[in-house]
Amino acid sequence: MRSIFALPLILASAACNAQPSGNASTAAAEAPSQALTLKASDGVSVYGRYTKAATPKSLILLFHQAGSSKDEYATIAPRLAEAGYSSLAIDQRSGGGLYGTNETAKALGREADYLEARPDLKAALDWARKQNLPIILWGSSYSSALIFPLAASDPQGIIALLSFSPGEYFDQDKQMIRTAAAKVNVPVLIASTSEEHGDADPIFAALPKNAADVRFVPEHGVHGSSTLIAKRNPDGADENMRSVLAFLDRVTSAK
Repeated sequence: MRSIFALPLILASAACNAQPSGNASTAAAEAPSQALTLKASDGVSVYGRYTKAATPKSLILLFHQAGSSKDEYATIAPRLAEAGYSSLAIDQRSGGGLYGTNETAKALGREADYLEARPDLKAALDWARKQNLPIILWGSSYSSALIFPLAASDPQGIIALLSFSPGEYFDQDKQMIRTAAAKVNVPVLIASTSEEHGDADPIFAALPKNAADVRFVPEHGVHGSSTLIAKRNPDGADENMRSVLAFLDRVTSAK
C-alpha cells in the first residue's frame, strides 16, 4: 500500500540514517556551486545554480513557487549536497523576488504565467540528462504541479518526484495534473499542509499504485518547499527535511 501519514512516523527509522550530521551548517555552507545559463526551446535564457555533491547518488532539479526564484533553495541545496544529492535550481520565467532576484523573469521583461514556465523546466531536464545521473524532479507550489505532466510526457531517466503543495492551478484544464499523475510510474512524495489536503489529495489518489509513494502532511508545515526553510518554518523545517531525506534515500538505494 502507499504511505499516507500526518507525522513522519513511517520514515522515522530511515530518517535516523538520513539526518544531517552535527556540523551540517558548516559542511553545507562549503558545498560547491556554480551559476549556469540554459537555453529554453523558445530561445529564453534560463538562469540557474548547480550545487554538486562529492559523490552524487542522483541529480535533483529544483523548481520554485510563484513569485520566487532559485534562491528558494539557497539553504536547501547545500543540505541536499551534504546528503549526497547534486542539484540544479533554476529561475523560471514565472517568478519574482520572494527570496532573491529572479534573473530569468527580469531578463524577460514582462510577467509570465505559470504554464509559460514549462519550457524552462524542460530545459533543465534536457541538461540533466547529459550529466549521466538518475534524475529527481522537485517542485514547489505551481511548479510542483507542472512536474507531473513533465514526467508523464518525458520520463527518460527520472526515478522519483517530490511535489510540495501541488494543486490544479491552471484554469485551462482543471483535471490536467490528475490526468498526468495517473501516468507517472516512479515513486512520488506529495507534501502539503493539512489545510491544503483538498488540493493535494486528489492528485495523490490519481497516482498508479506504487508502494513507495508517500503522502506527507507534516505536523508543522508551510506552503511549498518553504516547509524546509528554518526562517519560514522554524518549528518544523529540520524534522521535515529528515523525512524528505529518508524518502530520497529509499528511492536512490533501490536503484
